[in-house]
Amino acid sequence: MSYESRFTASPAYALGRLQRALDTVANSDDPLVRARAQQKATKWQAVIAGIASGQLDIGSRTPVADTPAWVTLEVVHGGFATGRYLAEAPLSNDEVDQVRSLPAAVPGTTDRERLNLWYLGDEGQETLLQALRTEQYRVDVPEESALLVIAWLLDRGHVEKALDLVAELRPLMHRLRFTPRPARDAAPSGAVVRLESVATVEAALRSTRVPPAIARMRETLLVWDPLYDRLVALWCDTVDGDLPSLATTAEKADGQVVGGWPCRIWPADWSERRRALLNDVETAARAEGRIAPERHPRSNFARLHRALQSCPEDSRSLSAREVGWIRRALANTLAKHGAPGSQTRTTLRSAQAASVARPTHAALAQVVARRLDLYPQEGGLPSIALVTEDAADGESPDVHAGSPIPPHLVAKATRALEAPISELVSRGVITSGEMLARVLPQVTSQLLAANFTDTGLATAYAHTYAAFRRRRSLLLLNLEHQVRFEELPWMATLARFRTDRDKVARASRQTLRHIVLVTLTAFPQSILPNPLVRELGALATEAGMRIPLVEEVAADIFMGTFTTKWRDAAEIAGRALAGTLYARYYDLPEPTVWSEPRPRTSLIRRWGKQTAQDFAKICAERAKEAKGAQPAGPGNRVAGNGTVLEQSQILTTHNLVTLVEALDLDEEIRQLAPDLTDHILDWVIRRQAQPVPDRHGALQMIKNTAYAWRQAVFFLSLCDEQAQRAAVTRLRQQVSDAGIQDRFAPAVDGLAHVIAGGRFTDNGMVDGNDGRRFLGWTIGPHWCMPSRPEPKRSPRRP
Repeated sequence: MSYESRFTASPAYALGRLQRALDTVANSDDPLVRARAQQKATKWQAVIAGIASGQLDIGSRTPVADTPAWVTLEVVHGGFATGRYLAEAPLSNDEVDQVRSLPAAVPGTTDRERLNLWYLGDEGQETLLQALRTEQYRVDVPEESALLVIAWLLDRGHVEKALDLVAELRPLMHRLRFTPRPARDAAPSGAVVRLESVATVEAALRSTRVPPAIARMRETLLVWDPLYDRLVALWCDTVDGDLPSLATTAEKADGQVVGGWPCRIWPADWSERRRALLNDVETAARAEGRIAPERHPRSNFARLHRALQSCPEDSRSLSAREVGWIRRALANTLAKHGAPGSQTRTTLRSAQAASVARPTHAALAQVVARRLDLYPQEGGLPSIALVTEDAADGESPDVHAGSPIPPHLVAKATRALEAPISELVSRGVITSGEMLARVLPQVTSQLLAANFTDTGLATAYAHTYAAFRRRRSLLLLNLEHQVRFEELPWMATLARFRTDRDKVARASRQTLRHIVLVTLTAFPQSILPNPLVRELGALATEAGMRIPLVEEVAADIFMGTFTTKWRDAAEIAGRALAGTLYARYYDLPEPTVWSEPRPRTSLIRRWGKQTAQDFAKICAERAKEAKGAQPAGPGNRVAGNGTVLEQSQILTTHNLVTLVEALDLDEEIRQLAPDLTDHILDWVIRRQAQPVPDRHGALQMIKNTAYAWRQAVFFLSLCDEQAQRAAVTRLRQQVSDAGIQDRFAPAVDGLAHVIAGGRFTDNGMVDGNDGRRFLGWTIGPHWCMPSRPEPKRSPRRP
């Protein structure tokens, strides 16, 4: 096979995902879950149909035929494009009215095209310029700012550039929306961020429903228990003598019914009470969604209710066996809940009534949602206190005054809080690097937009950047890269209008430094996720810094080689970490390996990209440690790729030393290193000690803890030897307390051996004891695998 042969993704993964969605549609009892699964199934069917027809080329950065790279695509799990354009949205109600009012002379083959072309006229241009001035609009997908930019260019006299843009957009004007969406308020800007908009959080709160089990319980307590008590009382009134009960004495077997018999006494008002009760039961059962207890034929309610239906005036129509069942049913319920009117039954019903009287979480969620109506829907909350204080009188008929908002609803509302990133991290709103990557574009967009002197244009630029960062990543093969922001034609046109770059560069560097510190201190156990790496890269570029930041590559789509930035990052790591614990633990190559002149054969272009073959070769050679004696058969391809990719992360520290050195963070990180190490190792032991559901979960746990272990070794390398030895002592105790010595002690022994000055053998072992180097990937069974995890089958991406 030629180096330039192009690879495409197999539809097997899509077929597996489709089958999973269809299984959920067929088997789930929850209608909302079924509806969501049906939507997923529809999207996966589109993927499969597109692959089969040749319309989709999964693995390419332009996966939809005859579609420019900048078009925002609908992308499902795993990076598969469905073929749908997200900007190809149906006309809104306002747009429908607008189309009806358009002059007949406005051209276009579709309503969308006519609208887009109308905005290129004088009246449409003035509408767009007014939106730029007031900033009362939003951009959900990047395409929606294109005509805003054209309007600005025309207004400033840049007619040629505007016409060039129109020419580039014209082929898709009949399909895509190129105009912003009106908004009631201008979107806020500044150094604060929010995880979700007010509108998103409000919608989530309004969708809160009482869980079916809780709804059934409340229905039972509010509707059926009072009817049941009346039913029991009605039959108790027919008992001659003591009420039936269950024997507990030695002379009677446990469970035997003793006491009087029903159907012996018939009070004068019994028939009238019977008719009223039967009517009330029928009325309650007719209510939509209710499941009447009499549908369960062997329940006490059902037995007593059926008997009541057969006794209009007395028990002549009942057999002796049926009367016996009435007596048994009465004995059962009286033994459990007490007689009607008794202290036992009254106390029980009072406690149940108090429980039902408390407002449901769904009702409280509606209270919080109504409070959010007071805030700009596309913005955030300046404070969380006002929307989460106790319920006030009159806020809801289902919620009494003074009812507290439960913590989980407070947490949901806090997702809309606008605050500095560090505050959201400390509040537990941002809990991972992935979530940090979601909010960081709100800061980055403002920094990039600060280059424009025109405030309206700066706002449009910031909105577009934030919308672009919400695009889902594509599955890419053949060393292709994701679409970049500057590839949007209308944004590329604005590049020449950016000014004051030095000021923005300084602010970008300061922001980059702050974000890296926050990330490393808040989530030290996690490698930087790809979306965050891309955002840090954008900040570094704006700061004028060339930092070779590397992404995590999925083992199932690894192309067997690396671009040159991996080698550049390894060179930085080798030089900065020479002689440290990290270098000794992972046996890093000597720094001279990377600094020597590269042979021409090590730089080969593949799929149009410069690759570092010497770096790939070193990774493959080092990966042999994880392969052991296992054959490298086709079934081990993904695991084999994983072992190579892990070595690439080891050699580069997966951006740790690169960022620390480039941003002069060494002193701050050294001070924090002991605490960060303890935090990571504590996390590793807790994860290792947690039960895993199956083999897949066990492998994921081992990989994640090995990656975290690598982070810990890096930070431990910045500590003095005394702190390193103390960390190992604490680690041994933690392993013992967690009860995982049998499988995790070798990792601790291996670390202790290196700290004491020893080295691993070529196969990652310690001569003379059981110590081992802890890696996450192996071909074959991992020595740290928990015992007897159950197998799990799931679709695998090609």
